[in-house]
Amino acid sequence: MNLDPNEAAVTNAARSMKLLNRDFFLLWQGQFISRLGTQVMIVALVFWIKRATGSATLMGVMQMIATLPAVLLGPVGGTFADRYSRRSIIILSDILRGVAMLSLSALIFLRPGAVDLALAWLFAVLIVTATITAFFEPAISAAIPDLVPQSRLARANSLGQLSFQLSVFIGQGIGGTLFRLLGAPALFLINGLSYLVSATSESFISIPQVVSDTSTSWKEEFACFKRETVKGFRHVWRTDGLREMVFVSVFLVFFTTPVIVLLPFYVEDFLGARADWYGFMLAAYGAGSLIGYLTAGTLRLSGRARGRWMIAFIILQAAGYGLLGLIRDPLTALAFALLGGATGGFVTVHITTILQITTPAEMRGRVFGVLATISNSLAPVAMGLAGVVADAVNQNIPLIYISCGAAMTLLTLLVSLSRQFRDYLTRDHEAASPPGFQASVIPPE
Repeated sequence: MNLDPNEAAVTNAARSMKLLNRDFFLLWQGQFISRLGTQVMIVALVFWIKRATGSATLMGVMQMIATLPAVLLGPVGGTFADRYSRRSIIILSDILRGVAMLSLSALIFLRPGAVDLALAWLFAVLIVTATITAFFEPAISAAIPDLVPQSRLARANSLGQLSFQLSVFIGQGIGGTLFRLLGAPALFLINGLSYLVSATSESFISIPQVVSDTSTSWKEEFACFKRETVKGFRHVWRTDGLREMVFVSVFLVFFTTPVIVLLPFYVEDFLGARADWYGFMLAAYGAGSLIGYLTAGTLRLSGRARGRWMIAFIILQAAGYGLLGLIRDPLTALAFALLGGATGGFVTVHITTILQITTPAEMRGRVFGVLATISNSLAPVAMGLAGVVADAVNQNIPLIYISCGAAMTLLTLLVSLSRQFRDYLTRDHEAASPPGFQASVIPPE
């Protein structure tokens, strides 16, 4: 093992009690910029496909296939984040994603009438960016605990999720309008440039990390890589309560995915609203998530009280998805989206923090990669089925929403009866750290 020279110098700011130290702020800033560009692009993507083809099935299948690399490669990306420089992975990922999006924008600008060619290139770009993201996300999740003090990790996660939902609130809130005014190629261009700006910001970051000595033969390296990946799966399986949480995540993602995939059809065909309202719905969910993140980062809950609130919020969010199928007023739908975002944001911050603190530093990348793969394993299936089922029932979106919401609510109620699951959610952050783990993170003041 050796210390990556790029990460060898652990700055005084990173070791201090400052939350917004130089390195964390640069990472946060870079992520916010690229996330903002991505959220604007998402709106352009779904409406460009919808208007170019009019097929719910094609939209679902495209999203399904584009998501598969991230699902399949999650553990591999996590092991890379533990064995190689997380800083290099983060920077290179943003550069490659930026170039991919710029190429898509250039193609549609230069060949506006070549719809079939654009769809094929869009498919390729989605595959590439999904593959890269499988390496990018575990590196980010594993790096954050080494940039801030443990006592402020929950707030750091809150700020990280805050940047995501701010980008949703701003980017998707205006995305529908920008799509109508500028068109899809311009928004793809903006997304590509945002990745490159993010990479520039991240290049000034120093991330302390002990990396493996890879001066061995490729056979030995592959064997070690495979062995360490398996350790990540074993850690998840052998951690009481974590197994149950993964089970819940898998099926919640499966039933939530159709709600997201079919949202453009829900807005235009069921609510009878313009494309702008698709962005407004996503922005409302983002605004609610901001409330949830800020609440989780500032309100100190511990033990059983926190666990009860988390379970209640998961159930409330699941039921809200189903109730959307009964709502015909756009403003009421916005209110439900706001509530769903608030409950989801609160739960996300606490679960992420528990995972980061209870996982040894040298295994964080693998654990987050494994969790991403398992939790999202059924998402591609749900994406593909969502469009097929929608077309099969004559695009009866309310029926699909009600069915998905009922399934999620029932599932959460059943799993919440598990004592191991409840105990996992009620573990105090400080008490959850295994012996000796304190030395693997930045020490408190």
